[in-house]
Amino acid sequence: MSNPGEADLTPITSVRQLAEWFAAGGKPRTEWGVGTEHEKFGFFRDGHATPAYEGAAGIRAILAGLEGKGWAPILDAGNPIGLKRGAASISLEPAGQLELSGAVLPDLHATWRELREHLREVHEVAGPLGLGFASLGFHPLHSREQMPWMPKGRYAIMRRYMPKVGSLGLDMMLRTCTVQANLDYGGEADMAEKLRVSLALQPVATALFANSPFTEGRPNGFRSMRAQVWTDTDNARTGIPAVVFEPGFGFERFAEWLLDVPMYFVMRDGKWLDAAGRSFRDFLDGRLDILPGERATIGDFADHVTTAFTDVRLKRFLEMRGSDAGSPAMLVAQPALWVGLLYDAAAQKAAAALVRDWTVEEIRALRATVPRQALAAEIRGRRVQAVARDVLAIARDGLRARGLGEEVYLAPLEEIAESGLTQADRLLQLYERAWDGDAAEALLHAEV
Repeated sequence: MSNPGEADLTPITSVRQLAEWFAAGGKPRTEWGVGTEHEKFGFFRDGHATPAYEGAAGIRAILAGLEGKGWAPILDAGNPIGLKRGAASISLEPAGQLELSGAVLPDLHATWRELREHLREVHEVAGPLGLGFASLGFHPLHSREQMPWMPKGRYAIMRRYMPKVGSLGLDMMLRTCTVQANLDYGGEADMAEKLRVSLALQPVATALFANSPFTEGRPNGFRSMRAQVWTDTDNARTGIPAVVFEPGFGFERFAEWLLDVPMYFVMRDGKWLDAAGRSFRDFLDGRLDILPGERATIGDFADHVTTAFTDVRLKRFLEMRGSDAGSPAMLVAQPALWVGLLYDAAAQKAAAALVRDWTVEEIRALRATVPRQALAAEIRGRRVQAVARDVLAIARDGLRARGLGEEVYLAPLEEIAESGLTQADRLLQLYERAWDGDAAEALLHAEV
């Protein structure tokens, strides 16, 4: 989840205006870049507790240490809740998971350099405090009650609302970490094809990146508990929206869909106002009870867009959201996969052909089985492992066509697809053998 941005006070007068807001994100192919975001759990190496916000070795202290490396603080009600440096930012997830929202970069080599620099800086600040950061999809040890809360206004609103709309929303907030790639689109037709292809293939990515087999110290029966959590978080704003696969789908139809996603909040005068469960359409008409007579602005809509948690999210770019966080190599493999599939015209057409006949019902059924079965799940009688091999072959061709040598970053995914063993499977093997049933070792093993 991002830090609050600058508000656009332009009044909304039509849905077409919202479609134009999305359309303004389109770029010529020569300007396409890649942004990568990843989250990680902080933990004390001695005892494995999760650091609170305050304290000599708390998350606030981590932010203060990073300020000394040229990062500027982002404040919420006077509390530092993030950092900004150039086009990159660091933000806090609800339990203090540290997120790097990377700059939009020209290639994957730059992404790898950015990641290494970030991890080096975090090590330099966290190490003397006795803290490490682990990159896993779901916290392997702690219960909800053992996780701290960060002082961010929007999280307080979500904390109250989540239990009303799903049983696992608080787990999503407190106990999950992801890696996502943010990619550009050309125009409306390109956006629509990219969104359809990436939504259809998101369950395949979920299987390849599965890395969360433990809950509260024990195997949980899933390869990706993080992906399972999203199935009961808030179905009004998550998953695979059927509207994307309707004939004629485009910016305006997606804007209409978003207007029916219940609101979380509105920001006014630097404060988050609780609008949870209310209608954005009422806000458009000046009928929002917490701001009577006031009509929504483009800035309000931009904030609202960030509260749709579909497996791929359309903003003024596309966010690939279906993957567990993992090792540094996997953190770069995730954008490599999607750049390979979607940034070369021939690769994109090949990926579109691969999924063209898949129905929404089939894709959703695959999405439902992948958290537990990962590469052993099936669609149309084919194991996901076999589909993943095809997908990776297309991605490799797409990266080769870019001529930058970026295909090297697919290597860990190709090993997973060949062996059939995900990061989660490797963790379970270690748990049963070398770790003698101690899931706490997963934090140390996954330290980045």
